[in-house]
Amino acid sequence: MKKLLTSLAAFTALTAAASAADLPRRAAPPPVFTPVPVFTWTGAYFGINAGYAFDASSNSNRGFVQTPGNPVALVPGGLVPYQALLPNGSSLAYSNDSREGFSGGGQIGYNWQLTPGSGAVIGFEADAQYLDFGRRARFATNAAAINPGFIPVNGTLNTIDFFGTVRGRLGYAFDRTLVYATGGFAYATGTDDGARVGLQNFAGRRNDFKTGWTVGGGVEYALPTDSFLNFFRSSAVTLKVEGLYVNLDNNNGRAQLPLVGAAVAPGLGGLVPVYSLAGASRNENAFAVVRAGLNYKFGSY
Repeated sequence: MKKLLTSLAAFTALTAAASAADLPRRAAPPPVFTPVPVFTWTGAYFGINAGYAFDASSNSNRGFVQTPGNPVALVPGGLVPYQALLPNGSSLAYSNDSREGFSGGGQIGYNWQLTPGSGAVIGFEADAQYLDFGRRARFATNAAAINPGFIPVNGTLNTIDFFGTVRGRLGYAFDRTLVYATGGFAYATGTDDGARVGLQNFAGRRNDFKTGWTVGGGVEYALPTDSFLNFFRSSAVTLKVEGLYVNLDNNNGRAQLPLVGAAVAPGLGGLVPVYSLAGASRNENAFAVVRAGLNYKFGSY
């Protein structure tokens, strides 16, 4: 009887163990999935830029020939002949490289990307730039003498040392690469010295600014967030290469006379502009800028 009970207990234990092995095991927790953040160009930014600016005017008049009626000085009574060179028949020609030089400054802006990742991007940008056309009026002349009161100036562009723009931007982003077109309002001014005669209009008043328009385009690329350039700890650092065409012909006054210099006129407030009557049909004031920039952008994720 004892052996029978022992065998029954062993059989019962083995049956229970086998049944427990057939029970479903407790499921393991699912792996944690962390989505990769999608880059977006939406956000504010600020940055710096530097490049090169050069004359892009369509006119080719770069100087004058001295005659009894040319060039002319602008005085309160109107245009009067001015003897800049001796003798009559002498000429003065400017070098084109006095209308080109370094450009650099800063910009701020904001972008909206319509769809994260790849998609259309719209925005606006404002910039302020130093322009080193430098008022370096390099010239060649066959004159026997130059009037000591005459200051050579190679056009209005030669008198500008500061410009800025306020532009819209429209582009398409391929993830971290943005290709865009841009355009809007442009303005320029010069220092308040003798060369600023380029900002004087035909009413005898000096404008604080010359205004116009600008168009251009560029390519911008967003660096990784851990870039060594990201010392402002923004959520993205972007690099751009951009080209702009700037035209300042919106407020030229009643005529399109090429500016060739300034004349010392103590009784008329110091200096007055001197224009050439040759090529008066068109005197465009336009330049182009090619530049690279670095932006610190916020709100990329």
